[in-house]
Amino acid sequence: MTTLYGIPNCDTVKKARTWLTDHGVDYAFHDFKKQGVPQPQIDTWLAAVGWETLINRKGTAWRGLDDATKAAVVDAASARAVALASPSVIKRPVVQWADGTITVGFTPERFEQRLP
Repeated sequence: MTTLYGIPNCDTVKKARTWLTDHGVDYAFHDFKKQGVPQPQIDTWLAAVGWETLINRKGTAWRGLDDATKAAVVDAASARAVALASPSVIKRPVVQWADGTITVGFTPERFEQRLP
């Protein structure tokens, strides 16, 4: 089963969910706000895509962090700690596809490549 992780009011997550539904992809939605960041999966995500991809350093959540916190994010371990404390800094959506592949972000072209 494909799982889409994100925040329901995020425009990019909304687009991704609509795309999956429109293309008949059966998926589960994991809401970071209600369910938190799944700790076992975040390690998988970091290993698969790297902390530089997983952490959205251009978003408002990142800009809202204090300078010391931002400066301390220098590797996967420090990125993990910030992501668990402030899930909104995770680039969205994170998708764990049925085959175990992890993607971050949404474009119709990238999602199209995931279809069988």
